[in-house]
Amino acid sequence: MTRGQGSGRISAEDFRHVALDEAVSTNSECLARAREGDPGLLWITAERQTGGRGRRGRAWFSEPGNLYASLLLVDAAPVERLHALPLAAAVAVHRAIRRVMPPGGPEVSIKWPNDILIDGRKTCGILLEGEGLPDGRHALVIGCGVNVAATPKEALYPVTSLRQVGATVSPVELFAHLFVTMAETLSLWDRGAGIGAIIDQWRASAKGIGEPITVNLPDRSLSGRFVGIDEDGRLLLDTGAAAPVAIAAGDVFFG
Repeated sequence: MTRGQGSGRISAEDFRHVALDEAVSTNSECLARAREGDPGLLWITAERQTGGRGRRGRAWFSEPGNLYASLLLVDAAPVERLHALPLAAAVAVHRAIRRVMPPGGPEVSIKWPNDILIDGRKTCGILLEGEGLPDGRHALVIGCGVNVAATPKEALYPVTSLRQVGATVSPVELFAHLFVTMAETLSLWDRGAGIGAIIDQWRASAKGIGEPITVNLPDRSLSGRFVGIDEDGRLLLDTGAAAPVAIAAGDVFFG
């Protein structure tokens, strides 16, 4: 393990950064380097991706002008503590985007589990991927795609970009903020020991708690009231039954 990953308490000085002009995907590049023995705490950024991907294998719009960044962690935490890491990633990206918003700008919020919304429109997606390595270590990658200057023409949700809401930041400048906020948030997460603090920060920035939502699952859709998340980060949906339904993964639609 690297010094930072072994102790849990890490700082920005523990991270390395490799900037590429182009990659198939920054997530794939991180995993390839992990297989080659990279110790982790490595950021990979690219100006453009030729095969960017989102959740459930969906293609991710990856033309120049936006931020494409992935962080490689190796043996990030015991497996039973990894469930809050997607929430920690969302908190870190949310904080970075808030730092570059213009004064009086629209609300920045988190949509379960880890999309970032500006004025209710998707601005960032986060994809976590992991795999076991031949030497027995476990690689985990946090991939972040942020609409800085451009948005896809077709999308599952309403979308916007930082430029459209008045933020004149560049991808490089935004990444400089993310580099710091991710280190701060992972230190707070503390290899899973700080899950309570992460969940508190996530809830404080979440959109839609207490409101009606629909959750699309692979085999069905459920509608009800979004009552929050549990200690494992699962969405709690009040469908009118005796107890809220705990959902581990799904696509959320408001209203």
